Amino acid sequence: MSISVLRALCLGLLWLTAQTHAAGPSTPVASAASPADHHRAAGGDAASAVANGASPVAPGASMPAPPPVRRWARAPRVHGHLTAQDLGLIVNEDDPYSVEIGAYYAKARKIPPSRILKVRLPVQPTLSPGEFESFARQVDEFFGKRVQGLALSWRQPFGVNCNSITGALTLGYDHRLCSNTCGSSRASSYFGGISTRPFDDHNMRLSMLLAARDVATAKALIDRGVRSDHTLGLRGALPVKVHYVSTSDRIRSQRRLLFPPAGLIPQFGVEIRLDETDALHNADRVLVYLTGRTQVEHLDTIDFVPGALADHLTSFGGALDTTHDQMTVLSWIDAGATASYGTTSEPCAHLQKFPDPQALLLFYVQGATALEAYWKSVRWPQQGLFVGEPLAAPFSRIPASAKPR
Repeated sequence: MSISVLRALCLGLLWLTAQTHAAGPSTPVASAASPADHHRAAGGDAASAVANGASPVAPGASMPAPPPVRRWARAPRVHGHLTAQDLGLIVNEDDPYSVEIGAYYAKARKIPPSRILKVRLPVQPTLSPGEFESFARQVDEFFGKRVQGLALSWRQPFGVNCNSITGALTLGYDHRLCSNTCGSSRASSYFGGISTRPFDDHNMRLSMLLAARDVATAKALIDRGVRSDHTLGLRGALPVKVHYVSTSDRIRSQRRLLFPPAGLIPQFGVEIRLDETDALHNADRVLVYLTGRTQVEHLDTIDFVPGALADHLTSFGGALDTTHDQMTVLSWIDAGATASYGTTSEPCAHLQKFPDPQALLLFYVQGATALEAYWKSVRWPQQGLFVGEPLAAPFSRIPASAKPR
């Protein structure tokens, strides 16, 4: 890897992403895509091929899509990250899971009662717009300007009509989206930015669901998040691995257009691997696993490090119920990931609705929390459900004031 690329990683001045130009076709994620679809998505055509020195193609001749050019984007330098003092916790008193996990999380992250809001919500997959409006009003009145982010200690509700609960709570409910969930949605001003004060700077309380299949798995998730703090990017340590996976499912693997070059980044102790397989098997020291399929096999063979991020691009990864046949983000949490992301309604193949592979990593290795890194990586997050331990920050450093003397 060249010195200029390493400088861009360490000292980046400007956020540039191919996502602006590489939006996928507006077709359901569940549908098939032709090679031409991917060629258009990559911005490739005969004219640009000629401009780049390739031979002209005769009219009517077929031309396979060229492989994407791998290059690192530049990310802005960010100083600081959210801490437990910036986080509020919401507990649903009508949900035994929420009550137990809320109490466990408050103790683990030392969140005082003054920043814990207790509500009563129906334990069901989605809230109606009216139910959400009442809930959102309680949140605003209780927290005001006191917090920058929120942990929601439940599995359901995960949606508000077609919006995710985290999208609606952070950005406000978007009723127009529900008339066409395949359309563009509200853009996040927080995407790719330098802010470490999302509510102060963007009027956004970032939110994440403390969701898992059961109480024991949720407690293990919280423990992993706490244990991950300040553990990675240390001099002399073995590198952790970032797996960007292209599968045989072409439409769900469109994020390959955004993958960076493979190789070791010694400054951060991270090794980038570009895999072409339907599922990893027996992978060790995994920090990031991004793929695209309805189901991902062999997760029980993956050795995730504490603080690991993992998700799969598919339509209903964030719909945490049994009304569909796709794997949900809960399978990643079960397997040992610390945070994940999935959409709760049909998003169609817009790359802007899913985490940008480079943004997710580049903010995380600068010390951001899982909450910040995931939210900074999604341009259109209205349908996306953010799940995991919000404050996990493996690349953060212990403040000088907290070090023993």
